[in-house]
Amino acid sequence: MAATTGPSHALGVRTGDAVQEIGWDDDCDEGLRAAVAEAAGAELIDEDADDVVDVVMLWWRDDDGDLVDALMDAIAPLADHGTVWLLTPKAGRDGHVEAADISEAAPVAGLQQTSTISAARDWQGTRLVSPKAKR
Repeated sequence: MAATTGPSHALGVRTGDAVQEIGWDDDCDEGLRAAVAEAAGAELIDEDADDVVDVVMLWWRDDDGDLVDALMDAIAPLADHGTVWLLTPKAGRDGHVEAADISEAAPVAGLQQTSTISAARDWQGTRLVSPKAKR
């Protein structure tokens, strides 16, 4: 998949971006992972790494725990003007996260929701950024 089309383009990943992946499991979309890595021109960075990153892909399911805590952890390695993509199962899929839960958790974690996309067949992506006042 080319970097100018498909989900990786929608995620805003560009060549040279450092992309960290958090919450990977067997249910994650391998096509999306591969497309993002190809767009970045590098492998995805493991969640245990201490690198500063441009994008965090946070795979999250309803039963994964406290979303606010996960978002706080996700922003820790984020560069200024970085983006968190919260990837959640679509409605009707196991682990679906209600939009209201995301809308409530994001500001508590210091993030602002800007858009939601269909990131893959079974996953939606919610783009979260630091509010402009903090940038």
